[in-house]
Amino acid sequence: MTRASDLKKSDVIEHNGGLFVIRQIDVQSPSARGAATLYRVRAQQVGGGSKFEERYKGDEDVTTVSLQRRPVHFSYVDGDDYVFMDDEDFSQYPLKGEDIADELPFITEQGDGVVALRVGEAVIGLELPASVVLTITETAPAMKAASASARTKPATLETGLVVQVPEYLQEGEKVKINTAERKFMSRA
Repeated sequence: MTRASDLKKSDVIEHNGGLFVIRQIDVQSPSARGAATLYRVRAQQVGGGSKFEERYKGDEDVTTVSLQRRPVHFSYVDGDDYVFMDDEDFSQYPLKGEDIADELPFITEQGDGVVALRVGEAVIGLELPASVVLTITETAPAMKAASASARTKPATLETGLVVQVPEYLQEGEKVKINTAERKFMSRA
């Protein structure tokens, strides 16, 4: 059992006899005195399928399932499946592109720190590192008189992700991206 306030994205909860992966958590803090903070959880059934949405009070207990975390690397694409290889026993885990759509913009063949989340023998999703290093493939030319102020420009990275970067950066440079906020952190 886990308190609703301690739930995280990609935790697995049990609901009506099925296992569901948390895809999104929205926190609502009512302004009235004594009102409890509400956590709106959106989850999808393990292995794809039905979805559900539920609201929990912060101190409410939710039944969770323990996960195995296995370090993996992206291997190849097979139709709609993205295949990841276990770093320890070299097992292969195919995952549907639609199930990992939020994580795909941060995954490259040389990416480190990606972890597969397993319940029993089923891989239910991926956990990304806090930050990744990606190369800028397309952006406006760097400005010679770029100021030190916080002016930014859009940049397309090697995975297709578009983020705002400082205007002095140019194509071919490596940048560090925060995976949770999808924002530029620094040069790599």
